[in-house]
Amino acid sequence: MAFARSLFLGILSTVFLTCGSPEQRQGAADPGVTETEIVIGSWGPLSGPAALWGSVVRGTETYFDLVNQDGGIHGRKIRFVYRDDGYEPPRTVAAVRDMVQRERVFAFTGGVGTAPGMAVREFITSNRIPWVAPASGSSHWAFPPNRFLFSVYPLYADEAAVIVNHAVTDLGQRRIGVLYQNDDYGKGGLVGAQMAAKKLGAEIVAAMPTEIQDSDLSSHILRLRESGADAVLLWVLPRQAAIAVGTAANLGFRPQWYASTTLADNTMMHEITDGLWEGVIYASLGNSLDMSDPVMARYREAFVKRHPDIRWGAFPAAGFIFAEPLVEALRRAGPDLTREKLVEALESLNGFRGTGPEITFGSELRQGARSVILMRCVSATEAERLLDWTSSDVDVEEAVRLLKN
Repeated sequence: MAFARSLFLGILSTVFLTCGSPEQRQGAADPGVTETEIVIGSWGPLSGPAALWGSVVRGTETYFDLVNQDGGIHGRKIRFVYRDDGYEPPRTVAAVRDMVQRERVFAFTGGVGTAPGMAVREFITSNRIPWVAPASGSSHWAFPPNRFLFSVYPLYADEAAVIVNHAVTDLGQRRIGVLYQNDDYGKGGLVGAQMAAKKLGAEIVAAMPTEIQDSDLSSHILRLRESGADAVLLWVLPRQAAIAVGTAANLGFRPQWYASTTLADNTMMHEITDGLWEGVIYASLGNSLDMSDPVMARYREAFVKRHPDIRWGAFPAAGFIFAEPLVEALRRAGPDLTREKLVEALESLNGFRGTGPEITFGSELRQGARSVILMRCVSATEAERLLDWTSSDVDVEEAVRLLKN
């Protein structure tokens, strides 16, 4: 009887060893890597109230097409899988689990939104899956640092501080209003503005929160007008930004508008505001309108060819920016690719510059960039650069503490 039981267990062990996953049978150490491909995952709002941000994912898709056209990475092509989560965290959770369990992704890149990203952060990192460049400037990605999470997007607090410093120091605007989304995204901008205003002796005269589904912002704009704000920061959805500047124009309220990188698609914002975006000053991760840059020109040409129904702008360009450091690290990791080697390669990036901000990581440094450029909308097809790459001096530990309160 004992002999029969031992024989059964031996056969069972052999079955498990010989019938593993395709990656195990081919000798790969991690899921999502075969002799011919690397599986990379992402998600974004291709529908719903934040659908205008969905072109970020389309930009990444096009970038990986170019990488594959150029021969891939060490003989492997990138297979990019992504899901529409509608900017709804429960859908993000389901999408990411599906991509991990069914598509067996090797790593993630991008992933639009703070709340959706927070909903899956623990699941991704606890499974030791590298996640490069969440499409959000939240402090949660890098503070405290996590071995498998690498943030490229400058902190919302940083870009708000750069904006307020420009408003106060360069333009003499000392009465600041903030219209912000009532979540970690919007509050990050508010905290940065408050910290910078306090340091400069300026005043946040009104801070008006919005909810994602808000479509009537009349009371918000009236409060901002009554506050006497001469400058107003917008940390909201593109649709709400358009409603805000339109409502203000109807009410005769004409502050200097400033906008987050999340509203940096100059052409799109000019269109959806019927031209009211002219004169708006906004933070940007790169100048998507600058076709004198041959790399950016190539990105635009490839994107327009693949997605003729989607207008080129800062949002699709961001999809390229977020994926560039991942591709560089995949190359540095070498042909014997593992997740650990990818992490080590990412940590070796020091002053890496693609088409976005300069990126540096390290063993304990996961916030790769903290600088933005400032642009002013001149027309639908033209934007003026006001400030080159500029970093804030925000105390990150203090900003994180304020965000928790």
